[in-house]
Amino acid sequence: MSKPLLFLLFIFAICSCKKDLLQWQKVQQLSSNTTGQLNHVQFINDSVCLIAGGIQWSQSEVLRSTDGGFTWTNTSFSSVPIELYGMGIATNGAVYVSTQYGDVFHSKDAGKTWLYNRITNYLDYVGCSFPTPDTGIFVSTVLQRQCTITRVDSNFNIRDQQTFNFGLNNIYMVSPSVGYVIGYGTVMITRDCGNTWSYQNIQGDNFEAMDIHGEEIWMCGYNGCVYHTADGGNNWARLRNGNDITLPHYPLMGIVFKDSQNGWGVCDNGKVISTDDGGNHWEEYKQFTANSLRSIAICPNGDLLVAGDNGSIYRLVTQ
Repeated sequence: MSKPLLFLLFIFAICSCKKDLLQWQKVQQLSSNTTGQLNHVQFINDSVCLIAGGIQWSQSEVLRSTDGGFTWTNTSFSSVPIELYGMGIATNGAVYVSTQYGDVFHSKDAGKTWLYNRITNYLDYVGCSFPTPDTGIFVSTVLQRQCTITRVDSNFNIRDQQTFNFGLNNIYMVSPSVGYVIGYGTVMITRDCGNTWSYQNIQGDNFEAMDIHGEEIWMCGYNGCVYHTADGGNNWARLRNGNDITLPHYPLMGIVFKDSQNGWGVCDNGKVISTDDGGNHWEEYKQFTANSLRSIAICPNGDLLVAGDNGSIYRLVTQ
């Protein structure tokens, strides 16, 4: 049998085994009052949710909901015409949002009002966290080729910074001392509030997001990989190999789990995928948008909230 024929039979076998798409019980598109890119969804409590984003070189935007994510108001910062990226919440409840040129917005009243400061190294900060009220850690990237981890005090004065030859996408501090940074082919952990960082034994993807439940963590990458640890990063297992050409291509941007078995991921191509066995196997939902989906959260009532490009916000109800 010829090689071309074998290849065609192989492709046919893959296609014939494809399962039917999962169906949503309800898909509700919500009004955002923006055409900007929405990068980060964060519930502050059972009522208040914030979304950071904006229009590049035009305006910064924070969307705010006070009814659990059903309706939204938009706060624009026209004096700082750049898109917002990372969001972090301090132990005292203060909210911090980072962006380019070292600019930082912060709120002490769950997003009702905002203050503005600048970190004077003028880096492009894609993620931030305040593990204590007087210590902030910001991560930057330059074309996925170089990154900086910068620590500041409560007045945004630089305490120290460390530079590495790869890009970073986000930071997650799970306690005043323990946290993770993720990026282009790299995951690092700190156990001393960012004084030192050590590499995790994980490669093979541009890691975009984590969902952390105590010692149990799921992580996804843009190539479609999904990793899991049950012991706070001492041991990682690759649950999905995004580089496997026999698997569907899912450029994952966000991931969330409601318990140890049931989780969802959102993709740059507008797709949503789901697992009911802890991340070992994933199925695709019927697609409802062509917009990139960049962040996902679970609403207080159990619905899913996803956000992405062109001001898109969707509220999803699973079967």
